[in-house]
Amino acid sequence: MNPIYNHSKTAMEVAEIKRCVPWIYYVIFFAVLNESVFNVSTPSIAGEFNLDASGVSWVVTIFFIVFGIGMVIYGKLSDMFSVKKLITIGIVTYCVGSLLGFIWQSSYPAIILARALQGAGGSAIPALVFVMVARFFTSQERGKIFGIITSVASCAVGIGPVLGGYVSNSLHWAYLFLLPLPVLVALPWFRKYLPVEQRGEGSLDVPGTVLLGLTVTLLVLFTSESQWLYLAGAAFALALFIARIRMAKKPFVEPALFANPRYRNALIIGFLLFGSVMSVMFALPLMLFELYGMDTDSIGLLMFPGAASAVIFGKVAGNLTVKRGSHAVVYSGLAFVAISLFLQSSFIGQWVWFIGMALILMYIGFSFVQTALTETVTQILPNPQIGVGMGFFNMTSTISGAVVTAMVAKAMKQNLFAFPFHPLIADPHAWLYANLILFLCFIILGSGLLYFFSFRGKSPQPLSDPA
Repeated sequence: MNPIYNHSKTAMEVAEIKRCVPWIYYVIFFAVLNESVFNVSTPSIAGEFNLDASGVSWVVTIFFIVFGIGMVIYGKLSDMFSVKKLITIGIVTYCVGSLLGFIWQSSYPAIILARALQGAGGSAIPALVFVMVARFFTSQERGKIFGIITSVASCAVGIGPVLGGYVSNSLHWAYLFLLPLPVLVALPWFRKYLPVEQRGEGSLDVPGTVLLGLTVTLLVLFTSESQWLYLAGAAFALALFIARIRMAKKPFVEPALFANPRYRNALIIGFLLFGSVMSVMFALPLMLFELYGMDTDSIGLLMFPGAASAVIFGKVAGNLTVKRGSHAVVYSGLAFVAISLFLQSSFIGQWVWFIGMALILMYIGFSFVQTALTETVTQILPNPQIGVGMGFFNMTSTISGAVVTAMVAKAMKQNLFAFPFHPLIADPHAWLYANLILFLCFIILGSGLLYFFSFRGKSPQPLSDPA
C-alpha cells in the first residue's frame, strides 16, 4: 500500500500551502455563486422554451442534485487520490459545463446536461476546500479560515440573485453560464503550491455511489412532485445502499462513520439548521409581498443589511471559534437564530423594519453556526474519514435547502399553519406566516438541545482510528 501523506510538514511546505488560502476564498465565491444565480432567470428560460414551472425547475434542481452527490464523491476520492489532481479535474469539468451551456443555449435538454456538468465539476470546490483546510491546517488556522469562507459564501449568496437578474435583463440568461469561467485563474496556483500527496490505494464503490445518488434524486423529486412512488423508491434505494456498505469489501463509506453518534447528530443538526434558514428566506419575501405590499426592490433592500452582516460576522465567528471553542460559538449562533425567528414571527403586522432588524440577528447566528459546526465536524472525524465525512455533511446541508423549502411551500399552499396559535398575533391574515416561522424557531431550539446532549462535557477531539 502506498504511504499516506505525512502531515508533519516542513516550514517551506507550510508557506507554500498558505499561498493557496486567498485562492480558496476565490473559488468558493464562484462555486456558491452558481447555486443561486440561475434562480431569477427561470421565467425567461420558461418563456423561451415554452415550459411550465415544473419543467423549468430542472435548471435549478439538476444542479443541486448533482452538486450535493458530487461533494460526497469528491470527499471519498480525496481519501484515495491527491487533492491537487481532483481539484484540477473539478475546475476543468466545471468550466467545460459552463462553456457547453453557453454554446448549446438553443437546446433545453443540452442546457440540463450542461447544468449537470456544472454541478459535477463545481461540487469539487467546496468538497475539496474543506478537505484542504482540515488536512493541511492547524485547528487555530482552521477556525479563522472557516470563518472567512462563511463570509465569502454569504457574499456570493447575496450577490447571486442580483447579478443573475442584471445579466438576464441586460444581456441574455445564457451569459450566466459564463460566470464561473474566472475560476480557471486559480488552477495554476493550486497546481503549483498544493503538496504532492501519496494517498492510500483504493477504488470507488460504483454500486454504492449509484444507490446514494438514486436515493437523493428520488427524495428531491418526492418533495417537489409529491408523488409517493418517489418516496417509496428513495426508501428502497436507501435500504439497498445500507446493505451495500455493510457487505462490500471496500464500501463507498465505512458503516463505522455513521456509528459515530456525534457525527450522526451533527448531520441532523446541519440539515435542520440549513433547511430552516433557507425556508425563512423562501417564505419571507412572499409574506412581505402579501401582507405589506412590498415590491422586489424594497424586499431586497430590507434583506440586504442581514446579508451584509453575515459577510462581516463570518470572520468574527472564525476568531471566536479559535478563542472560545466551537461549542460556545454553536450555542451562541443557535440562540441568535432562535431569538431572531421568534422576533420575526412576533413582529408580523408591525413596522416592517422590525423584521429587517431581526433578520440581521438571524444572519449573524447562521454565520456563527456554519463556521463552528464545520470545525466541530472536522475534529470529531478520524483522519481517514475526513474526506467522505465532510462530503456527507456538505451534501446534507445542500440538499436540506431543497427538501425543507419544498415541504414548507406545500404546507403554505395548503394553509397548514393558518390557525390561531401565536400568542402575540391576532390578525388572521398573519397566522400562516407567524406560526410557520415560530415552528421553525422550535426546530432550532430542538437542534440546540440535540447539540447539547451530543457534545455535553466532550471536547471535540478526533476519535482514534480503528486498528
